Amino acid sequence: MPMDVDLMSKMLKELILDNDKVALPGLGTFVAEIVPSSFSDRGYTINPPYRKLYFRENSDDDGLLAKMYSASNDVDGYVADRVIKDFISEMREVLNKHKVVVFPGLGRLRATKENNYFFVPDEDMDIYPEGFGLEPVSLKTHQGNWRPVSEIFEDVEISVKTASAQEESTEPAVAAVVPEGGCGPETGTDSATEPKSEPKSESGTETETETETETEKKRNNRWLKITAVVLVVTVLLCIVFLGVFVLLADIAPDFIDSILYNEAELEILKY
Repeated sequence: MPMDVDLMSKMLKELILDNDKVALPGLGTFVAEIVPSSFSDRGYTINPPYRKLYFRENSDDDGLLAKMYSASNDVDGYVADRVIKDFISEMREVLNKHKVVVFPGLGRLRATKENNYFFVPDEDMDIYPEGFGLEPVSLKTHQGNWRPVSEIFEDVEISVKTASAQEESTEPAVAAVVPEGGCGPETGTDSATEPKSEPKSESGTETETETETETEKKRNNRWLKITAVVLVVTVLLCIVFLGVFVLLADIAPDFIDSILYNEAELEILKY
């Protein structure tokens, strides 16, 4: 099969799906890397991760294109290598003269006035199957779900009071002990002495139970208060961080771009 730019594009895309680097012998190398999630639209949009493709000038030859061409067309490896290198040599002449070579389904390989090469991918280029279905999330459409810190603190305070009330309602009730046989002279000496000794024992047990309950209540309240403080501080820090990021995006967009994009991407954006 004769080599042309459509076949070259098809081979490159298939190889890039399984490899992080694919060389064009004598011209350079296509490099694919994962870009993590990032912010855009002045910090109001979260973009999902994707796989970025760029071009790096060098003289490496990994032989991937020649191997694929040889296997697909059932030709000798030497012949396949010669076909690939001859086509890339012709493509380089076209690139230096017209400053652009279009790879259908991938993008455009371009040359500057000094014949330095860089790659501009198509917007709909898909070389990251794992990211299928992932879409940007706009924080503007979720503002209605945000709650003021004061409301969150009120909810925490209500939770603490509810927990304390539940602990108080679960305290064991001490039932009154009535001596058998009633009270008074008719019950005899033994009956008269027993009621006097039993209330003392019950009073001691009740005091110990109340002391344990109060200690447990204080411990639980202390942990609930610590949790509430940590929650409020975390929310405040998140709000401050988001506010600082939005402010920087407004007054220093170049600084934000330097954080979100690398040098290659910034160079592409300039063009």
